[in-house]
Amino acid sequence: MTTAGARGGVTPANTPLGRAEVVAAVLESAADLFAERGPAATSVRDIAARSRVNHGLIHRHFGTKDRLVAAVLDHLGEHLAGLLAAEADGASIGAAVDRQLRVIARTSLDGYAVGELQKRFPTMEVLLDSVRARQPGDLDARLAAAHTVALQLGWVLFDDFLRASTGLENLDDRVFARSVGEVVGRILDAEPSASS
Repeated sequence: MTTAGARGGVTPANTPLGRAEVVAAVLESAADLFAERGPAATSVRDIAARSRVNHGLIHRHFGTKDRLVAAVLDHLGEHLAGLLAAEADGASIGAAVDRQLRVIARTSLDGYAVGELQKRFPTMEVLLDSVRARQPGDLDARLAAAHTVALQLGWVLFDDFLRASTGLENLDDRVFARSVGEVVGRILDAEPSASS
């Protein structure tokens, strides 16, 4: 591949260069676009424009769009798991959770099989590890983790509708967050199921 510098052109300072920078820029831009409008409504050219790379590089590094979607899902899971491991601040973790859940939801609604495309689920592994200590059996832990994520996913997707339809549109966000946290706590510490 010929670079702009080799052709005598000038590469803008914020243009990604080299495989690592290009891949990182594409994953971040694709994640943002998928969260905003879903992968079906996002073209490779849209991602290239946002990430400031040639669209041919996206095909070179990711191949098909399905492989790019899979890479974004894995990237988001690893990013959030890294934030959790580093004990990042709540705002950073909250933003990462919100973006990951939006991408998962929009990807699913667009007809992609998220469970097949995503190869690793590090965030769920972190959640399961913490839940297993609070539950009597593995099935109980897996169900509690799934219910917790489903609750959060529902609020991410339907917040406006749920608040308006239940008269909670003026509820302070801190009170709301505390309430969701209490419900999550009850789910994670629930009595064991009859199957245990």
